[in-house]
Parts: sequence; structure tokens; C-alpha cells
Amino acid sequence: MAPRNGISPLAEAKELVEFNRKVFDRYYRRVLRLPWKEATRERETGHHTLFRTLVHILNVQELWLVYVVRGRHRELPALWKDERRQPTTRAGLIAYSARVWKGVDETLRLLRDEDFGRRVHVPWFSQVYSVRDGFYQATFEEAHHIGEMIGAFWQDDVDPPLMMWIPLLRSRPKKRAARRR
Repeated sequence: MAPRNGISPLAEAKELVEFNRKVFDRYYRRVLRLPWKEATRERETGHHTLFRTLVHILNVQELWLVYVVRGRHRELPALWKDERRQPTTRAGLIAYSARVWKGVDETLRLLRDEDFGRRVHVPWFSQVYSVRDGFYQATFEEAHHIGEMIGAFWQDDVDPPLMMWIPLLRSRPKKRAARRR
């Protein structure tokens, strides 16, 4: 598969994953610091609580980037039954998060540029998608759910963690001027 905008598909995927993880980590750390009652309070969002929204983001990352893009769709029925995917405690979320990101890192180690055009089977969709589509699906869905969390924080008059692409990935620290002797 040809590079898009001068960047190889694998490099592009690594950049997307780096961004997703940085954003997720900021919200994850914030929610883990909240009192349990606040982390699990009904917010009238798609997944009801900040805690459940984080779990769902991990479900999406795992599903698409650990299973679908690796062609593991036949393993999905067993995955759906895995209770560790639905943690109900901080410790469970911490363990599940580590598992998901380890799996995503393994996926990135296994992929090559030419894999990104490969078609993948997604059982709940009638069409066929590419490995590249899987990375974008995971990224855009995370952004959508982070947006819900931002709205929930704003409703409480709390500034949400930063989630912008440019400050997180593109800003470079200013170099200090060399000291003259």
C-alpha cells in the first residue's frame, strides 16, 4: 500500500495509536482520581458514566486493533464472554487497560506497510473493510466518546484534560539557548 501524504501506513497507524493512548491516558488518570461515586455517577451519556465510557473505549480499541485488524474475528464469540472486558472496579479497569494496550502494541509490532490495504472481516457489518479502516474506526470512536466525557466535565464546571492533536503530538519543546562562556 502506497504511503499517504509521504507517511507510511504503519507510521501513520503508530501516530494514531500514540495519540489515542495519550488522550485515553489523560482521561483515565483523571477518572481514576475521582471519588468512586463521581466516576460511576449517571451522566446521561452513551455509556452512562465516566468509568463505563473508559471501559467502552478500551472495548473498541481491543476489538478493532487486537482482533479485527489481525484477522481474529473467529475468536470474537469467546471475547464477548470474557468478563474482564467489563470491569466494575478501579483494579479491574487498570488490569484491562494494561491488557488492551499490550495487545495494541503487539499488533503494531506484527504489521507491515503492505498489511494496511488487506481486507478484514467485521461480523456485525455486511461490507468488508481494510486494516487501515480499523485504525481510523478506533480513533474516531474514541474521539466521539472523549467528546461525551468533555461534555460531562463541562456540566460539572470542570475543565477536561487536553485532547488536541497538535499540542499532544506536534508541539516540540522549545530548545534552550546555548549558554555562552
